[in-house]
Amino acid sequence: MITSWIATAISTLGYGGVSGLMAIESACIPLPSEAIMPFSGYLVSTGQLNLAAVATAGALGCNIGSTVAYFIGARGGRRAALRWGRYVLFGRSELDRLDHFFQRYGDAAVLIGRLLPVVRTFISLPAGIAHMPFVRFQIYTLVGSWPWCFALAYIGFKLGKQWNTNPAAQTFFHRFDWAVAGMLLLGFAFYIYRRWRTVKESV
Repeated sequence: MITSWIATAISTLGYGGVSGLMAIESACIPLPSEAIMPFSGYLVSTGQLNLAAVATAGALGCNIGSTVAYFIGARGGRRAALRWGRYVLFGRSELDRLDHFFQRYGDAAVLIGRLLPVVRTFISLPAGIAHMPFVRFQIYTLVGSWPWCFALAYIGFKLGKQWNTNPAAQTFFHRFDWAVAGMLLLGFAFYIYRRWRTVKESV
């Protein structure tokens, strides 16, 4: 399952694995941070990693991936965002909502958005389209991402400490694994449905 693969990747690559996986998530590819960081926290509970360092590695990964999305928006504008976004279930309506969110809160939308599920994955696109100052974008991304990464890793750390003593913790991780796999499967099915509707409407 996906969470088992994530745990293996992080235990093998360490902090580099945390950064790499979070970079993928922040580059508008829906690999859930809700799976990455808690399992990083679990590895903290085994003594393999450090909690603060895990959160920092995750936040730096967010900056790396967000930079990719930022430049897609800055160099290609809405057209590029829509062109590449359609491969990850990101269409015009989603971009319109993010544009509204960005216009409402200004540059602070990047800081606020890093603390919101889903929004945090795609907020870099409207920031790039709006040509938000790049240094400010990087600072807001790092400052907003670190608490998110720390909180999720801390949850995994607290549950991980009970892994060998509390059967309920093992059940939670097992069920979470299936939940993530189910969400990915539903996302893929929705993508196929949307592509089918697009082709049908263009005929």
